[in-house]
Amino acid sequence: MRFLGLILFITSVKGTDYIDYPHPFHPTTGKSGMVVSQSALSSELGIKILDMGGNAVDAAVAVGFSLATTLPRAGNIGGGGFMLIYLKDKDEVFYIDYRSKSPKNSSIEKLLGTKNIPDRDSKRWERVDYTYLASGVPGTVYGLLEAHKNFGKLELEQIMKPVIEQAENGIIVSSDLNYVIEVTPQLKSDKESLSIYFNNGEPLQEFSLLKRPDLANTFREISKNGIKGFYEGEIADKIVDAMNANNGLITHEDLKNYKSFFRMPIAVNYKGYKVFTAAPPSGGGITLLTSLSILNNIDIKKYKSDSTKTYHFLAESLRRGHNNRSHFVGDREYLDVPISQLLSPKRIKELISSINSNKASSIDQVIPYKPRQESKDTTHFSIIDSKGNAVSNTYTLGLSFGSGVTIPGTGILMNSQMNNFAYRYGDKTDIGRGASPGNKFEPGKKPMSTMAPTIVFDKEDKLFLVTGSPGGSDIPAAILRVITGVIDFNLDIGEATMLPRIHKDWPYEGLEHERAVSRDIVRRLKNMGHKTEYENTIGSTQSILIVDEVNSGFADLRRPNAGVAVQSN
Repeated sequence: MRFLGLILFITSVKGTDYIDYPHPFHPTTGKSGMVVSQSALSSELGIKILDMGGNAVDAAVAVGFSLATTLPRAGNIGGGGFMLIYLKDKDEVFYIDYRSKSPKNSSIEKLLGTKNIPDRDSKRWERVDYTYLASGVPGTVYGLLEAHKNFGKLELEQIMKPVIEQAENGIIVSSDLNYVIEVTPQLKSDKESLSIYFNNGEPLQEFSLLKRPDLANTFREISKNGIKGFYEGEIADKIVDAMNANNGLITHEDLKNYKSFFRMPIAVNYKGYKVFTAAPPSGGGITLLTSLSILNNIDIKKYKSDSTKTYHFLAESLRRGHNNRSHFVGDREYLDVPISQLLSPKRIKELISSINSNKASSIDQVIPYKPRQESKDTTHFSIIDSKGNAVSNTYTLGLSFGSGVTIPGTGILMNSQMNNFAYRYGDKTDIGRGASPGNKFEPGKKPMSTMAPTIVFDKEDKLFLVTGSPGGSDIPAAILRVITGVIDFNLDIGEATMLPRIHKDWPYEGLEHERAVSRDIVRRLKNMGHKTEYENTIGSTQSILIVDEVNSGFADLRRPNAGVAVQSN
């Protein structure tokens, strides 16, 4: 049986027995429902929904809305994302794409204020980062409610009641929330955000109370009227009025016509395990499955989890995974993404053939585009209920606190997803979002994302792992490290989560590595030709491992205030 954090070793020292744990990263275990998110408060609220008789989807809806209160820099109702749902009685994985999309009347001239694409050091780019122009049409509310409509068990009002109370009663400001407010300048530029997150011009202090009455009222409207409560009516009026007053582009038509999509998830077999993840417009899913398909042909098990060879093969597989992402992925409403070809044995064989086991690969033969760094302030949560249903959900505002813009009278922080497009595809000087023609800017289009909620089944087709991560382009690397940790190296979910991580993008030459990677290994990687760079943290996975009907959850320690909550019965 795989170690689940329950085995102890008794060691004798000078005649005294003491308990010696194998490692310091202990999972939380249980045999009923479990919620793992980047906010312990939201995880506990999710358990409350399960205790009310709700299922994993009901809990996911509650956690998704709750995080807008507890983790405002990433949790949201003004952004978008992807959700995987596993229903045990149907033995099927469902995938909901609720990614934000560009307004129909948007154009490069309106967004950037010029017909000619400016240089990347131009202040014009701030228009699609920190203003009303930065926001795509939000999809979170539609996606969460579509999941509830199709798979939920409780009434929406039951789910929303504790969410409303949490926003109304407020949360205690943590040191982390105080810090991220302090280092996010766009919040000060917006009058409404300034009034919420600052007191007399100073960031809300640690241990102060942050109440969200406007957000609570928005939740009430959603609770009462569902999707129409957000995309039509009073809330929609406030969004459009604010857009009109601040040169924004989202219209009533954009909101009313927004829809999430049920799509087929994509999957590969990895050493007997079936890995499901998000299909395009997620580029992260393609990256992850490409990397796994390559490693499926490499026996990394014969090396240690933290050996030079393991890091090398992880890096080389990720480089080729990001190659697939950067060249071929985009919004499937605008591009026929060749998914089966990208993951075909022929393509994987081609990629493997270019890997040297002793030397870092060259980028000489790759188109020299450089994807602009994606925001890392996304968030993920994983949920399983007592019946064995599961949800893996990743969603984002884009930048930390999104555009920094809060719609007056609603508490809704708007996303900054318009900066995710490649505005100058074909220009070799461009450092826009990816080389894929599918990610070129067009009105009404969804930008490519690296979010990759993931569900894994074991060799007997039983639910095995529910995981995902924030981190922008780091996301596939973080998830890959967890999957290989539990499958190849037989680690428990705590130890697999806390393995030192590396990230290799395409076509960047740099190999990012956390400081926990030993200096000796870094030196050896350099000798192999890797251009190493320090990165403080890579991703923040929130995971549940299921072995022998025991759920083992772990909230990544790389980001503060995350937590596992467990149903007691």
